[in-house]
Amino acid sequence: MLDQLSQEIVSRAVSLANEQGFAVCISVVDDAGLLRAFLRMDDALPGAIEVATKKARTAALFRTDSAALGVRAQPGGDIYSLEGTNGGLISFGGGIVLHDRQGKVIGGLGISGATVEADQVIALGAGRPQL
Repeated sequence: MLDQLSQEIVSRAVSLANEQGFAVCISVVDDAGLLRAFLRMDDALPGAIEVATKKARTAALFRTDSAALGVRAQPGGDIYSLEGTNGGLISFGGGIVLHDRQGKVIGGLGISGATVEADQVIALGAGRPQL
């Protein structure tokens, strides 16, 4: 199920990124943070490859969107230094949790290569189109 859904999410993300004029990297991981689908659009920054995957892993492993974790991961926050765990995580926008129709976590989606705000908008539009 996640294989087909992953490809649908990637397709939606490409469409949204194109509409906004961005070239991004798109990473979909399963609930354990393991890669299921990845696409680097033409002209996307090479550095965005790892960032997209870490955003997706962060969301999947902690069952929380990366932007929400970022609020608490700032200096002085209760989870400050979280980014140094699990092989490196990302705590800013662009990583969202993916759920099935029953609300169970099935993975994470990470978008990187646009602005942080645009990464988040693309992720939400591609990973939660019904919202």
